[in-house]
Amino acid sequence: MTERSGTATNTRPRIAAFPKGYLDVMMAREMTVEDWISRAPFMELEGVELYPGVLEDIGEKYLTRIRSCAENVGVQIPMMCSSPDFIDPRPGGWEAAVRFIREMVDVMVELSPDPSWRSVRVLSGQAWPNVPEDEGISRAVEGIKACLLYAEERSVRLVMENHYKDGSWTYPEFAQPRRLFLAIVDQIDSPWFSVNFDPSNAIVAGEDPIELLDLVIDRVKSMGASDRSLRPGYSPDDIKMFEGTGYPQALRHGVLGEGLNDYGAILSRLAARGFSGWISIEDGERQGEEGFVDIRDSARFLREQIASYWPEGEA
Repeated sequence: MTERSGTATNTRPRIAAFPKGYLDVMMAREMTVEDWISRAPFMELEGVELYPGVLEDIGEKYLTRIRSCAENVGVQIPMMCSSPDFIDPRPGGWEAAVRFIREMVDVMVELSPDPSWRSVRVLSGQAWPNVPEDEGISRAVEGIKACLLYAEERSVRLVMENHYKDGSWTYPEFAQPRRLFLAIVDQIDSPWFSVNFDPSNAIVAGEDPIELLDLVIDRVKSMGASDRSLRPGYSPDDIKMFEGTGYPQALRHGVLGEGLNDYGAILSRLAARGFSGWISIEDGERQGEEGFVDIRDSARFLREQIASYWPEGEA
């Protein structure tokens, strides 16, 4: 891993949020992207992260409308939470994933005219049965590399997340185990490729998020901030006890600082490395007005933590 984030910076991280708890209503067109963006001031956000399925269109007219909405509200759209499946062994599956990411790169150029930070998430893909590990690693590496030049030419960063499972997928993430995630990340050396670190997904994988962070910290340029806690009646041994096509029933999302993650340890490490990227809140436990309040409370928690670990005057 050759990319370095540096040891000092004159900016603090910025806070965004992903509409995890509102995806169903947004994809059903019962809540628009503009509705989500309009709530950003209440949630005390500087940015909003989007998901391809919530977009009604990817034409220039519609995307310009969304960008204008964000500008009027006073927030940025720095991140697109895309879920390509480079592992898909079906005819044309890999090619479709490459086309999808290139399409999302074009979408982000329209949504975020400031090239200083805009990103599209990449993943390895689903853990399809009967795909050998070495083949899966190769398909993911080659898929990401096939998108990188296209992204670089348009000043869009590709960020790979240590992921669990996209809601539309049948199978969990191929690179959920740390060894597979690192096997892919270590083979891609580009200033336009980095890591989107999600501590909760490491917990779901049965691994220590701090250990993973220490291994990839020089590549981390953004962060998905969720916090999960055990539901009543469950123990840590139950976290991995779920059907492969479902989600761990032992865990629930919650307000940052109230779950299993040690955000002090996480953020202090990032601050020491000069991290200044986006931190995007993810909380899907409660919807409606309660969900907006939860995200606001998480933003306030993050802001307090940032003030503690990033020196005053560097905002």
